[in-house]
Amino acid sequence: MIQQQTKLKVSDNSGAKIVKCIKTLGGFKKKYNKINETVIVSVQHLRNKAKLSSKVRKGEIYKAVIVKSKKKLQKKDGSTFKNHENSVILLTKQNKPLATRIVGPITKELKIKKFSKLKNISTGIL
Repeated sequence: MIQQQTKLKVSDNSGAKIVKCIKTLGGFKKKYNKINETVIVSVQHLRNKAKLSSKVRKGEIYKAVIVKSKKKLQKKDGSTFKNHENSVILLTKQNKPLATRIVGPITKELKIKKFSKLKNISTGIL
């Protein structure tokens, strides 16, 4: 579960390394967000190699979709899986991915929803 002030890793090649969640979206007084939900984040750290050619700058605000969470996720078929880190993918204002490549797999539920472009640029599907 992701809430405000949570630090998250970025799983794409946009140039950001760590972001901080500053707002959870999806309802009035909502405290937590789960996988496949959108949050608003602020860039905290950039990758060392990409500081000059980065698409993002430190301190900028973006929308992001949550891809991985430390909280266990149970699917409808009864299987469960858990990740070792909280991770997001940065989005533009039109809800399209900012990066051109996603590192690591994404969940099947994410490809069905409104983020269908993420399926094409990811390395695999859970």
